[in-house]
Amino acid sequence: MDNYLPILIVFTLATAYGLWYQRSRGQLKSKSSRAGKPALTASDIGQDLGSRVTLVQFSSAFCTPCRATRALLTDITTDLNDVVHVDIDAEKNLDLVRRLDVRSTPTTLVLNSAGIEVGRAVGAPKRADVMATLNGIK
Repeated sequence: MDNYLPILIVFTLATAYGLWYQRSRGQLKSKSSRAGKPALTASDIGQDLGSRVTLVQFSSAFCTPCRATRALLTDITTDLNDVVHVDIDAEKNLDLVRRLDVRSTPTTLVLNSAGIEVGRAVGAPKRADVMATLNGIK
């Protein structure tokens, strides 16, 4: 029985980590608006910010969840004229990736009209979470 104890411990720890990791991916976490320098400007993303919200998605070429996230955010923003979705290639914009501490793709930043980050989702966000976040920003 003593021979199986290390295997049981490793299995338990790996399972706990896997469940935590799966649960934490894709959740939109709100950030308090910090006064000061905006996270991103129109020149950083190459187009104007949304009049209410800008959804900035960092993605990479071979990222399958990035495609699903792009489709979801495009679908959501189609009917909202005050919300803009911008897709940024993380590999070609490493300065932004470093400055904003983007560690994996897809990462979606929620910016208010001033360009200040008010939320972030690491992984593919869920439609209900995105809609709840958008409804909470005036």
